[in-house]
Amino acid sequence: MLKVEGVNQYYGGSHILRNVGFEANAGEVTVVLGRNGVGKTTLLKSLMGVVPVKTGSIALDGSPITNDTPYQRVRKGIGYVPQGREIFARLTVEENLQMAAVGAVPERIFEMFPVLRQMLGRRGGDLSGGQQQQLAIGRALAMKPRLLILDEPTEGIQPSIIKEIERVIRALAATGEMAILLVEQYYDFARSLADQYLVMERGEIVARGAGADMDRDGIKSLLFS
Repeated sequence: MLKVEGVNQYYGGSHILRNVGFEANAGEVTVVLGRNGVGKTTLLKSLMGVVPVKTGSIALDGSPITNDTPYQRVRKGIGYVPQGREIFARLTVEENLQMAAVGAVPERIFEMFPVLRQMLGRRGGDLSGGQQQQLAIGRALAMKPRLLILDEPTEGIQPSIIKEIERVIRALAATGEMAILLVEQYYDFARSLADQYLVMERGEIVARGAGADMDRDGIKSLLFS
């Protein structure tokens, strides 16, 4: 589904991403872990075309997208839930969803997040943090992506909503319709969902493996020691 090869990125004289390469497959959750400042968000911005890669290649379904603009990548099937949610605060929940939908908003969004149906007429800025995160994920799903990218979806969210988001991500992966790339700091959440994991440090992938092996591989101590 997604194939990244030899990606390098610089900010000024700083080498931020160093020969990053991995694949994310349909029906699987690929988790990217690492401390703050190791290049995780820069990686996602590079995948979305917000910042151009200096060297390397990115392909979706076998087609190169390295030089595509962000809106071209979205049209080709990438859904992005940024850190901080970034919903349209002055638009209603319904208007937020319609911004991404092609035609009617898919019914399964309301099945996954029933609270959104109840609050269709409410402004996004009036929702709680957890509700805004559900709206941000719903908005990304409204365009029926083949690759869903989530940047720290549990940040600042109450535990009950984290469980809901976990359930939804697991259900989406189980359909086999999309690949899911999840950047996350919350170890237990990441471990529970990961089919494969990647650990970043100083812009490099320093560890990778099967999600089921994260504890055995000592990933928690690698991240928090």
